[in-house]
Amino acid sequence: MNRRLRGKVSYLAGLAAEESVARRYGASGHRVAARRWRGTAGEIDLILRKGTELIFVEVKQSSNFARAAEHVTRRQMERVYTAASEFLVGEPGGMDTPSRFDVALVDGAGRIDILENAYAA
Repeated sequence: MNRRLRGKVSYLAGLAAEESVARRYGASGHRVAARRWRGTAGEIDLILRKGTELIFVEVKQSSNFARAAEHVTRRQMERVYTAASEFLVGEPGGMDTPSRFDVALVDGAGRIDILENAYAA
């Protein structure tokens, strides 16, 4: 498979993973506030609401959960934090809005493992 085609397949697999994760959160009462929200610092895959809380979700898809988790880097976590800060500025509660940062891992079979508050120290 050529490089361009592999890129397209990866892109579509990522979209499918994000959609599956959004449905999983939706089943537990979360509403999607934004998909692939882009600020000056970068992109956040999913931003969800449940009550007054916002959940910023990074979706990682790979052949298995361990490989997907390996793709979460410190640099990426910092980018998500910064982008989330940009998003929170537009919220009525601003930076005081209750929020957390989750990572959703999706394996090659489409199974989902959600790591709630994954960026906690």
